[in-house]
Amino acid sequence: MALNSSMVEALRLTRSGNLMEATALLQGAFGIGEPAATPPAGKAEGLIDLVSVDGVWRPKAPANTASGPAAAPFAPGFGMPRSKADEIPAGARFEEQVYRGSAGSVGYMLYRPAHTAPGMPLVVMLHGCTQSPEDFARGTGMNRLAEELGFLVAYPRQSQGAHPQKCWNWFKPGDQRRDAGEPALLAGVTRQVIAEHGVDAARVYVAGLSAGGAAAAIMGAEYPDLYAAIGIHSGLACGSARDLPSALMAMKRGGGAASSSGKRRFVPVITFHGDRDATVHEVNSREIIAAASAAAGVPLEVRVEEGRSNSGRAYTHQSSVDAAGRVLIEQWTIEGSGHAWSGGNAAGSYTDPSGPEASREMVRFFLAKRRS
Repeated sequence: MALNSSMVEALRLTRSGNLMEATALLQGAFGIGEPAATPPAGKAEGLIDLVSVDGVWRPKAPANTASGPAAAPFAPGFGMPRSKADEIPAGARFEEQVYRGSAGSVGYMLYRPAHTAPGMPLVVMLHGCTQSPEDFARGTGMNRLAEELGFLVAYPRQSQGAHPQKCWNWFKPGDQRRDAGEPALLAGVTRQVIAEHGVDAARVYVAGLSAGGAAAAIMGAEYPDLYAAIGIHSGLACGSARDLPSALMAMKRGGGAASSSGKRRFVPVITFHGDRDATVHEVNSREIIAAASAAAGVPLEVRVEEGRSNSGRAYTHQSSVDAAGRVLIEQWTIEGSGHAWSGGNAAGSYTDPSGPEASREMVRFFLAKRRS
């Protein structure tokens, strides 16, 4: 009864615009964060990266290591020291671009390697809450891989006007549909880069972290004709939530999205998730895999490998293989890791440098896939 009362009150608060108060109430109901504190009036919602610190609601501090203590809260991407991760090789370009379309406009950073040529693949990277494209590039090391392996990288930039904590609005119905809201903007960015830089349209991929991972799942579901594969790190399946209360529930307990995804066209998917993620529970990774397996529509053999990264962090790697021996789905579960990009650079926010290198494994998976 107490849970039902909390849900009713949270819905009332949401409809009246008191989203932070609704967040606090539901965090208490589902055991997310510290429920005793009440967020300050007038603050907008921060679905993934707000925590209570001594009774004050603040952006969650970046988890540069999965097990280390929290640092002082700050907004990643602002005032962060420069490092070798920021260096651009001679001849390469990392520049701000803008897409404008019927659904609105969105900025993005585009990385072009020093030896760019027509016919290269494209990876679209969707940052998490409180992050920026520059911070996300720094933490994931994706530009370095682009230089090494030869592909372009686009990093759409969520604005604080669209969400105060710069989260992609994966939980809103208007931002979950093809040719509407944020999916239309992200597809527009993708098509613009394809057209302007001669990208191989059969080798276009999208990946993201946390809210960006949830947005990547939406893009794969709604645009299977645009993306050849998707990567989801610490994210949620498409359809996991339809509003703020269901978003918080999905983050804590999963959204049960697999049952509604059987009619979707299959897109190969690779996931990474820490088994100690206290922000987005690891059950969400299992739901992503279940949804993809249902959409594949063919018998799949699951092969399991246990291993350790070079730094000694244990992981489980599951591959789902069809009768022809093609790997269609991969699931990486990182032991002891929290809400952080596995194998990332500590110069960026929300990274776990000790884990297996998610960026390299995603790119390996991507480049073996072509959209037919």
